[in-house]
Amino acid sequence: MPNGSVSASTTLPPATIFMGFLLASGGAIAAVFVFQFGFGLQPCILCVWQRLPHAIAILLSGFGIGQARSIDPIRHPFRAVPWKTFTVLAILLIVDHLANVGIAAFHVGVEQHWWAGTEACTGGAPTGLTADQLSAQLLQTPVARCDQIAWSLFGISMAGYNFLLSLALAAAGLWAFLCFNTARKRALHATA
Repeated sequence: MPNGSVSASTTLPPATIFMGFLLASGGAIAAVFVFQFGFGLQPCILCVWQRLPHAIAILLSGFGIGQARSIDPIRHPFRAVPWKTFTVLAILLIVDHLANVGIAAFHVGVEQHWWAGTEACTGGAPTGLTADQLSAQLLQTPVARCDQIAWSLFGISMAGYNFLLSLALAAAGLWAFLCFNTARKRALHATA
């Protein structure tokens, strides 16, 4: 295959690697929605913050899948494999999941009372509101504190499982980076 063959450069095709990231983050988001809407567990603010990196990972992975699917050797036999794009996406996935590791670790620390959470975690009262505005805001806001564990399995909370998942995905991102970077270097040497 011309221009840095996918099969000779990585153990898995790039589309499969990005699909793994998409399914892992998509599964995490689906699970929290099942807990929230199926079992009535309201998320605290840190729980909501931990969803954002998974949503970003889904977008990055979707873009990676689109890029990988665009290199069809039958329809486009001379299109080069975008190894540099794959490498950058892997770096972004690593940073994204490491950010989630940090948020989840902070949340676990709040749950274990190792440190205090943010003002939004403790339900601190907003200032500058009239009594009617404060009452309306309190009635609209579901009470979910960051320092109370809503669900756990084997003594590990959802924030703890998210920490482990995000750490594993950051490690997988490092593996993907190494695979893509090696393939990129091979493709450069093959064309030189």
